[in-house]
Amino acid sequence: MARVVELSYYPVKGCAGVSAHDAVLTPAGLAHDRSFMVTSEEGVYRTQRRWPRLALIRPGISADGERLTLHAPSRPYALDIDVDTSGPRRDVNLFGAPFTGIDQGDEAAAWLSEVLGAPSRLVRVPPEHDRVTDGRIPGTSGYADSSAVHVLSRSTLDLLNERLTERGGDALPMDRFRPNIVIGGWDDPHTEDRVRRITIADTELGYTKLAIRCAVTLVDQEAGTRAGPEPLRTLATYRRAVSGGGGVAFGTKYAVLRPGKLSVGDEVRVALWGEAEL
Repeated sequence: MARVVELSYYPVKGCAGVSAHDAVLTPAGLAHDRSFMVTSEEGVYRTQRRWPRLALIRPGISADGERLTLHAPSRPYALDIDVDTSGPRRDVNLFGAPFTGIDQGDEAAAWLSEVLGAPSRLVRVPPEHDRVTDGRIPGTSGYADSSAVHVLSRSTLDLLNERLTERGGDALPMDRFRPNIVIGGWDDPHTEDRVRRITIADTELGYTKLAIRCAVTLVDQEAGTRAGPEPLRTLATYRRAVSGGGGVAFGTKYAVLRPGKLSVGDEVRVALWGEAEL
């Protein structure tokens, strides 16, 4: 029987995740997921692709979303701020697409600038954020790369780690891939590639596309440094996607069809199967 074995959300895009036993699933994904983003002073998003030290920033957010705390090993004190959801909007840029954000003030900007070694700002998704995401089923999300929910199975990572160790490399932890929902109990690796609709508890997810992996997978999430060519080098030997410009696929993305509540241990039921786009 397939079950949810891990739940994680990432309050600040590019920063460390928060593990949860229970989570609310909203139309934009797990509550608070990618609801904040670090940008340059000009509003251009910062990502681990260029700023791997983002991984060292560990957020905490209150259940009501009104208080945000950031910790980093290089800073003698944590940043602890009241979240501004009504302040002036500013233009931000995510993958070349224009959005808006609510700036969270100079204290947050100074703290992040010290950690990253570059002038930075922190913005929050405004309440009127109406982003439409792409893929087979349209949906919405905060400042995530694309769709609302990223799903990965344990057997998929197990197969990759077998191939990595066969090539003389080290096995990698799940956090290298930053999924929202990890599923256990699917014996066949990449079962998620064929899943078109999933129901978990009272929620439902609809498949949008394969997760095409980028250089963020090269970042050691504990050290905040680029760790070499793996896993992309090994994934390229067996996971080249037909779509996505020939990138390597690992995991799947979903839109939220029915919000609700998820918990670790919930049964995962597949309501519709399809053919893998690989």
